Amino acid sequence: MFENLTEQLQRSFKNIQGLGKISEENVSEALRDVRMALLDADVNLQVAKDFIEKVKAKSLGKDVLLAVSPGQQIVKIVFDELTTLLGSEHAGISTQADPTRIMMVGLHGSGKTTTSGKLAAMFLKKGKKPLLVACDVYRPAAMDQLKTLGTQLNVPVFMMMGELDVLKIARQAEDYAIAQRADVIIYDTAGRLQIDEPLVQELVKLRTQTKPHEILLIADGALGQEAVNVAAHFDKSLGLTGIILTKLDGDARGGAALSMRSVTGKPIKFMGVGEKLDALEPFHPERIASRILGMGDIVTLVEKAQETVDVDQALALEKKLKKGDLDLNDLLDQLRAMKKLGPLENILGMLPGMGNMANLASDPKVVNEGQKQLKSTEAIILSMTTGERRYPHLINAKRRQRIARGSGTTVQGVNQLLNQFEQMRKLMKNQGKLKQMMAAFSGKGMPGGFQGFPGRR
Repeated sequence: MFENLTEQLQRSFKNIQGLGKISEENVSEALRDVRMALLDADVNLQVAKDFIEKVKAKSLGKDVLLAVSPGQQIVKIVFDELTTLLGSEHAGISTQADPTRIMMVGLHGSGKTTTSGKLAAMFLKKGKKPLLVACDVYRPAAMDQLKTLGTQLNVPVFMMMGELDVLKIARQAEDYAIAQRADVIIYDTAGRLQIDEPLVQELVKLRTQTKPHEILLIADGALGQEAVNVAAHFDKSLGLTGIILTKLDGDARGGAALSMRSVTGKPIKFMGVGEKLDALEPFHPERIASRILGMGDIVTLVEKAQETVDVDQALALEKKLKKGDLDLNDLLDQLRAMKKLGPLENILGMLPGMGNMANLASDPKVVNEGQKQLKSTEAIILSMTTGERRYPHLINAKRRQRIARGSGTTVQGVNQLLNQFEQMRKLMKNQGKLKQMMAAFSGKGMPGGFQGFPGRR
């Protein structure tokens, strides 16, 4: 997400950060590269122009701080303006109404149905009882897809196969919601390949009848400026309350995200970053601006870790690490925890200064090789008995052959894993001994404290 834009901006900032003093001439020259980076990312022309003018005006009118170089101050101004452009602060979905009604709209193929499922998954985590309502009566697979998603989530789905009256479906869904005690109703509506009057009128009638608290546009982030035009059209007809950008894990250049808030005035509330039902992230403008500028996003990474890591399990692992008492069950748990955090390139992209590594990790060859290695390691461990995982030294040549056959790997692969694991255990034990020695020499582990070597002053 935003990889190309980040790379180009970082190249531009090398010139900016080298500025010894601020003048209109060198600021204009430095910001010219930033403007080109924005346009290459498919940012709206007027939005890019206004953005550069604001940065330039604030840069020239800024008092130079002695502790900060002029170039660094301009980068800070770019960050602040980028945050403002993206919406300043996160705009979530209020669920105070009972039930809260959410109407999902957008073009065909934008990801409305999948995003409806992702929203339901998000509300489930918050302790809500969502209901999915199938209002797309034109796409044959839409209702089946929504039903499948509901089954995966164990969330009720209201659908009337063969019924073409969307308003009738919505009316009966209200009674069903009461019966299910649902406190969030998500209407998955129909889309078109392009906006047409029949589609708009149907949505207007549905809005009038259901009186939704949220009307969310699901927009394909890869569409660039076309997504901005679609948002403006839907907003004019329906009065959008927010936007969800999808497919930002692909080759989206980021222009839609940077332009949409400015052009429509509507907040981007969430972004889809993958196909899985948990791949929906809140859109925090400040964090996204930080990612775009290559500064990482530690806060989001920590939040993801908090959602996926079992606290008791982490504390137990910490004790084992201190004792150097790791076994292969611990390694298996850590592999599975890593998989829950998401793709490697996404994790690296949240770490400051790791943008280039994230780009490398997103290379299909690297991704495939990494996934293959993780699956192979997991398969080898799962092919071991409980005793073998706990006591790897029990695994002799005959057992290694059996494990290799069971995991579909080779004896060489099993040997490599066991050798690497043994090296890791030794390293942990050595670190534990080193800490004990340091504690002793600092006076924490010796009676009377450490006073120095004999004869030394």
